[in-house]
Amino acid sequence: MASKYDGLARIIIQNVGGKDNIISLTHCITRLRFQLRDEGKANTDVLKATDGVVTVIQSGGQYQVVIGNQVGEVYDAVCDKAHLSGEKSDEEDARKMSVGARLLDLLSGTFQPILGYLAAAGIMKGLLAILTFVLGASIKETGFYQIMYAVGDGFYYFLPMVIGVASAKKFRCSQYLGVAIATALLYPAMVGLETVGTLFEGTILALDYKTTFLGIPIVYPQSGYTSSVVPILIATGIGAQLERFFKKVVPDTLKLFFVPFLTITIIVPLTFIVIGPLAGILTNLLNVVFSSVYLIPVIGGILSGILIGALWQVLVIFGLHWAIIPIGIANMATFGYDMAMSPFFAASFAQSMVVAAIYIKTKDKNMKAMALPALISGLLGVTEPCIYGITLPKKKPFVISCIAAAIGGAIIGSAGVLRYQSGALGFFGFMSFVKEGEPLSNLLWAVIGVAVAMVLAFIMTMATYSDEEPKAKAEKKGAVSGDGPKVIVSPFRGEALPLSEVKDEVFSGGMMGQGLAVNPTEGKVFCPCDGTVSAVFPTGHAVGITGDNGVEVLIHIGMDTVKLEGKGFTKKVKEGDRVKTGDLLIEFDIDLIKSEGYSVISPVLISNTDQFADVAPSASGSVKPGDELIVVM
Repeated sequence: MASKYDGLARIIIQNVGGKDNIISLTHCITRLRFQLRDEGKANTDVLKATDGVVTVIQSGGQYQVVIGNQVGEVYDAVCDKAHLSGEKSDEEDARKMSVGARLLDLLSGTFQPILGYLAAAGIMKGLLAILTFVLGASIKETGFYQIMYAVGDGFYYFLPMVIGVASAKKFRCSQYLGVAIATALLYPAMVGLETVGTLFEGTILALDYKTTFLGIPIVYPQSGYTSSVVPILIATGIGAQLERFFKKVVPDTLKLFFVPFLTITIIVPLTFIVIGPLAGILTNLLNVVFSSVYLIPVIGGILSGILIGALWQVLVIFGLHWAIIPIGIANMATFGYDMAMSPFFAASFAQSMVVAAIYIKTKDKNMKAMALPALISGLLGVTEPCIYGITLPKKKPFVISCIAAAIGGAIIGSAGVLRYQSGALGFFGFMSFVKEGEPLSNLLWAVIGVAVAMVLAFIMTMATYSDEEPKAKAEKKGAVSGDGPKVIVSPFRGEALPLSEVKDEVFSGGMMGQGLAVNPTEGKVFCPCDGTVSAVFPTGHAVGITGDNGVEVLIHIGMDTVKLEGKGFTKKVKEGDRVKTGDLLIEFDIDLIKSEGYSVISPVLISNTDQFADVAPSASGSVKPGDELIVVM
């Protein structure tokens, strides 16, 4: 089915180096997360200038194309046009990532798909806690409460099963392997085993001794396995390796039953004997390290709040926040609450209020059009549109948001505010600070911290923000006053057509720049001006020239011809070559392209249109190489 984002999807695919350069593709709330074979093949500047793309970030082994709230639809369109499943297609390429990048990719890829339901469950638990406080404990006896509580608490109780499915997908093994491990960990008879002793009691190594397996002691993390995170992640990763091994050695006629049988027969006992206890100790160690700042006398909570509040949005920029979110979830599973991560909550509201102030003060219609939806998104907890579209490009507003978030975070940290659920974002996140039987002062301090951050961010931005003359407009003025017309000649022999004749909204709508199209009658592309070859697509279907006169020309041969994967195209130049007007750049087979069902109508675009006062098509009808095609002023 056609999507209105098909054109944008094609541009993204082409400019990440083509579908053959894509190892895998996932998406989060606002961005497409590519793993590319060679990031050097990506045309980052082109993507950043593309309408519909907010910005591009390269971090943690991922090439992240920030889209905004429409990311789900764009993701679907990219997968459709590039014939991607969204999963890894080449394990060897994935192994080339650094250990840190692979860990970050695992965590983000595991938690992003479940974030919506994790948030929904957290909101439900918070709402029920408020309902109990308002109506009294008697409400807990009603069927309504019990069913709704099952909705909220059930998701967290069986979280290992959910993570088992999500992580199995990342490990490229059967998702039922993750389920099988988790069901064993959560089996009622195992959950209900009586504790007969404690090892290393009173230390971070403390483990409950419960039973034996073939004479081997079975010890549990004191928090158990319900709602746990780390044990199932590690167990599924090791189980995936076992499954791959048995697929190689078990005969094909026996694989259907014996591969799963052998895998779970080994991994489940191994999880109870080794992985689970070690994961419990690791979780405790991480919590001690991460929470140690709180132990600094007098200033511990304040210092922790300042650091987390100030740096949270910076971590979001690089997608690195996913590396520490599991620590908060693990704390909740272990202790029933998390304190270390609470200060981050002020950051999204500070960012939103900066955008609110800009929306009020700016006189730029385009800025207002961007700011309002970004503000709404930010108040709901998704700040990427605020960051990439507005505050980060202007620098000072982003710094203000970090300062305000640091102060709000310091208040939350110094008060020792506890979170009891995770996942809920924006205003819904206040539910995370409410728990039945706990004082409402916990919620009150969260509200105070957020309110202070919002007020400071708004006031500081109102006091300092002013519209700046866009760089593009300044360049246009320079071009009008000081530069003469620049002529771009036809690279084709054929018939000149308006861009509206191109059956692709990205080109016909001028999203990639203004210009003309040519319906070629000869399969040759010649250089339209003196300059340098700035880009030659691997498939040979497009070429970019940066003229000595400052004009950037993009020539795209036909529509959807990237799908031919280079068939019928012969490149005569490479990126970086110096070229003169009339030099042969590419040869292509018109008959082959048409026989494959593709249009050969080819846009000739000025990709840096916004740097000039006017881009005027000056040809119509029959043209040949060297004829005047476009005049840039």
